[in-house]
Amino acid sequence: MKNKNVVITGGTGGIGLALAQKLLDKGAKVLLVDLNEDDLKKAADQLKSEHLFYFKADVSDEQAVKRYVDFAVEKMGGIDIFYNNAGIEGKVLPLEEYPMELFHKLIDVNVKGVFYGLRHVFPVMKKNSNGGNIVITSSVAGMRGTANVLPYVTSKHAVVGMMKSAALEGADHKIRVNTVNPSPVDNRMMRSLEDGFAPGQAEAAKEGFEQAIPLKRYATNDEVANLMYFLGSEDSSFITGAVHAVDGGMTT
Repeated sequence: MKNKNVVITGGTGGIGLALAQKLLDKGAKVLLVDLNEDDLKKAADQLKSEHLFYFKADVSDEQAVKRYVDFAVEKMGGIDIFYNNAGIEGKVLPLEEYPMELFHKLIDVNVKGVFYGLRHVFPVMKKNSNGGNIVITSSVAGMRGTANVLPYVTSKHAVVGMMKSAALEGADHKIRVNTVNPSPVDNRMMRSLEDGFAPGQAEAAKEGFEQAIPLKRYATNDEVANLMYFLGSEDSSFITGAVHAVDGGMTT
């Protein structure tokens, strides 16, 4: 990873921060992209590295995506690894009650945001003599159905299909594309979903999720980041177009 140029969207979330720390420790240059500038400044204070950059952008805005890609090229000289990681969970509601405004927002971030990232990073990576690596964050929700989170499940299935097509388009240019599909992870997003599935009884909801995982616990941010790091590295040089569950056996 030494001197590799890396972009992480959703960079101030638990997984994004854990991944950024691993990359910086191994000598990479990292650009964190997220929606909230205060969160980006806090992340920079936490990570404390001269090789860290940040950029405020809404990934659902294509022009904002183009700007963060241009910024990465300007500040780092290019993009070798792209973690297309930003996403939102929405709400837990039956499909007929789901607010259409929130449905559109979730699709804008989780699907269009991933597409815009691919659309603008691909031309940059095609200029690299050794191509590049792209890792898209999906979910176990992209491998199965779950009641009352239909828009989220839809979005995470969509990016799996996007990954497979992008992997085929990228292969001739040495651009590898994969998804990481985590089970519940012990972070902010799951606190929100637990409360949504069982309002006022989030701890009971967590216990229920854990019982559905053969290893009987949530993943940690680091455990997901470890797989993402591997897929971005040359240790995974013959892996592309694949779905990678990090789920304690949940989808088994």
